Parts: sequence; C-alpha cells; structure tokens
Amino acid sequence: MKLLEIYAKMKGDINKIETELERVVMDEQPLLSEAALHLLKAGGKRIRPVFVLLGGKFGEYRLDDLKKVAVTLELIHMASLVHDDVIDDAETRRGQLTVKSKWDNRVAMYTGDYIHGQALSQIAQISNPKVHQMLSKALVEMCIGEMEQIRDFFNTEQSVRHYLLRIRRKTALLLAISTQLGGIVAGCSPQHYNALYRYGYNVGMAFQIRDDLLDLYGTEKQIGKPPGSDIRQGNITLPVILALQDITVREPLLAEIKRIHHEGSGADTRAAIEYVRSSAGSQLADELANRYIAKALTILEELPANSARKNLVEIAQFVGKRNY
Repeated sequence: MKLLEIYAKMKGDINKIETELERVVMDEQPLLSEAALHLLKAGGKRIRPVFVLLGGKFGEYRLDDLKKVAVTLELIHMASLVHDDVIDDAETRRGQLTVKSKWDNRVAMYTGDYIHGQALSQIAQISNPKVHQMLSKALVEMCIGEMEQIRDFFNTEQSVRHYLLRIRRKTALLLAISTQLGGIVAGCSPQHYNALYRYGYNVGMAFQIRDDLLDLYGTEKQIGKPPGSDIRQGNITLPVILALQDITVREPLLAEIKRIHHEGSGADTRAAIEYVRSSAGSQLADELANRYIAKALTILEELPANSARKNLVEIAQFVGKRNY
C-alpha cells in the first residue's frame, strides 16, 4: 500500500495538524515566517505526526492533546533539517532550494532556532512530566548523534556498530518517541507505550538505512537532491562501510572517497557509487533494514488488534520497500 493511501484514512486529523504547523510558524518578523513557511511548504512525509496519532489510538484519543505533541515533533524535525543543510552545505531538499540557499547561513540558523523554540512552546501546553523528560532526553541524544556525524565525516574506518548507534540517535529516537508519546498522552498502559517505542525505533532504523540506499540508487526526482550527496558531504553510510569490507573494491573506493574529500562540494561521485553498487554492501544493508522491519512487525503483535495496528503494519511494510 502507498503511504498516501494510508494517510488518506486519517486525512481530517492530518489536515488539522498541517494547519496548526502553518499557524505556529507565522510570526511578526516577516523573514522568519517566510523562511519557516518555505521549509514547511516543501512538504515531507509527516511520518512523526502520523505516528503520534496512531499511538494515541491505543488509549483515549484526544486530538487536541495529540496535536500538540505531533506539531512539536514535526517542528523539531524541521529545525534539525534547516541546521543539517547548513552543516552539509546542501543546495536542495525535497526538490526545493534549502533555506540556506534561498537566503544564507545566518537566516537558516536563526530560522532553525525559531522553529525549535516554537516547538517547545507547543509541548509546554502538555502537563505530563514524563512527556517532557522523554522529549528532552531524545533531544540531547539527537545532538550527540549530529556531533558524531560531523566528527566522522570522511572517516572510512568506522564500524557498523558505531554507525548504528549514530543513526539511533539521529533518526530512530525521534520516530520511537513519536509513537510512544502518542500512547502516553492518550493514557495507554506502560506495556503498550513501551511496545510503541520499540516499534518506532525499529522502523526508524530501517528508515535511515533505506535513506542511505536511496542516496546511492535513487534519482534526483525521487529523493529531492542529487544522488551521492552523502559521500560528497563526507557522510560514510552503512552501504559504504560494508562495501569497504569487500576486498575487491576497498582500495579503489578508498581512493575515490579521498579524491571526493579533496575536491569538495563539486566532486563527481559516480565512480564511488558504482564501486559500492558492485560490492555486497548494498545487499547487506538491505538485509539489515529488512530485519529491523521484521522486528517492528513482531512487536506490533503485543498491541491490541485495532485499525491503528493495521496502519502501523502498513507503514512498516512501506518503509521496508520505499523508493522515495
């Protein structure tokens, strides 16, 4: 099933979240509003808000409370994207100019800070201390993950274990707390909201691995940015780490990565991509993503058999096969 078909079932509530996102980023300062709206209008999968809503369906579904959590998590994600694009010197995202490209790095950094501040103003309306504790812990871990990625730019000796810990912090945790906080705000049992966390974590790990593969196999139209962007930016992802363990391509691939590092943002990555594709790295990465999806589907069996569980199954299956 396509993601849009899954979302269509929740169209009314998702539209309310979209409207709220637009309202929240509007400000008296026109440049902040324009830059934030530019990012918002570029779209996105909104998987975090959807996870919040679906998590809420395992308890007492109160849209007003769930909406605050959903808007908060999507804004935090958006803020991280603006900052990432500055760090990565990225020109496009989702097929649109990034904030730093349309304006400059200074506007982008303050736009990210502004969006992050608005996120905190939304979650402040939720009185449950557990929500704030879990969110703040996840934010600290996300920052550590981002710093680790910067430290590891062009580090061709990093291990698979180190990579997995990094993407756990950078990507999987925010998806994990999306489903979990939805359950907590809806008042579901600890057994259920902990299962929701583990589901979101495993889907998040698979999501990032798929993202890494798409950077090597997708087209610019599919992924909204030039293929090979990760290698060009120095982000050594799982397929590359695994390819470097293949003695048939290790030395020429190392030479290509060194050349790309030397040439900078305009470097041609096509040869490096072909070396990774010709190795076992991509297949092994694909198999690991599939294992995470299988774990997520097994965890869902711990939850009541309702329409939300069915939707979570469908989303996991989509992430396992996604090509955009």
